[in-house]
Amino acid sequence: MADKLRSESDSTLFTLDQARSDLMEVDASIRACLTWDYGERDNRIWRLYQKNKNSQWNADTDINWDYDVRFGAPLTDEFSAGMATFVVDHESPVPKERLNEFRWQYQAWMVSQFLHGEQGALVTTARLVETVPDMESKVYAASQVADEARHVEAYARYIDEKLGESYPINPGLKALLRDLLAESEWDIVYLGMQVVVEGLALAATRLAGSGFGDPIITSITKMIARDEARHVGFGSVALAGLYDGMTSAELDQREKFLLEAIHLMSRRFLLKEVWERMDLDVEKGIRFARTDPMMFGYRQLLFQQVIHLLRQLGLLTPKLRDLFLSENLARPEAFRSAA
Repeated sequence: MADKLRSESDSTLFTLDQARSDLMEVDASIRACLTWDYGERDNRIWRLYQKNKNSQWNADTDINWDYDVRFGAPLTDEFSAGMATFVVDHESPVPKERLNEFRWQYQAWMVSQFLHGEQGALVTTARLVETVPDMESKVYAASQVADEARHVEAYARYIDEKLGESYPINPGLKALLRDLLAESEWDIVYLGMQVVVEGLALAATRLAGSGFGDPIITSITKMIARDEARHVGFGSVALAGLYDGMTSAELDQREKFLLEAIHLMSRRFLLKEVWERMDLDVEKGIRFARTDPMMFGYRQLLFQQVIHLLRQLGLLTPKLRDLFLSENLARPEAFRSAA
């Protein structure tokens, strides 16, 4: 009887071999850390933790899922005015008659990348629970893990039930997540996730909240943006003052990591996957994304938050400033106050 039940259920059981094509596996050597000092419970991280508890929301009940989203349907003036306006330019690789199609593909690409980034945040923040040395940070990171699980739930449900269209993870984001999961230094995980990825996510969700094509995803991104603001604050507070006492070799290691992370994230916004899926001229599309004033203006808005955080932490080095400028991620005036 047991053998019969087992054979009947084998097709539904999770096995690593069945799932391997959908997995990214990363070997890592980390140092788990437990502390018997349970903290004063009267500092900025603990107050962020209290705020996090009071700001929880439920993707099932706090989002109205009733709106009928029909992927590819003509967008009304109400929901198309702010969507992907950069492709209206006469140099755009998108023909005018395919503008509506592009807007839907762009939305599917953007939400897919949000979803992949949220899973990355889920796993790397769980790693912080193990590796950070103080109890306050462990407790806050654990509460952030719950936030990230909710974000994954909401974006995945939206894609599955409403869009029915998704994109694989962008290679730049995938490479950065692989680096973070293989990293043994807990503060570098902070820099990659809480400063770079979450800093970009905060700006992107705030911009997307007014630029997507239906009220469901607009509501999701606005609620997630409030969570992201706390997550960025957590990284800023947790790392404050940490780099003041580091050696030049240790700081060089952090600078090298940040240079690579920012380069990878800058390439994330060239929309290569969208140009390919729509069977448009990929080289022309990438060139357009690199040079169009609205496109690099958008990237500059996204990276403002990252620049601000690095300045706060004392990590905005000349090499990083040069990288931001050379990749059109910032204008020279963004660094004048840091001179």
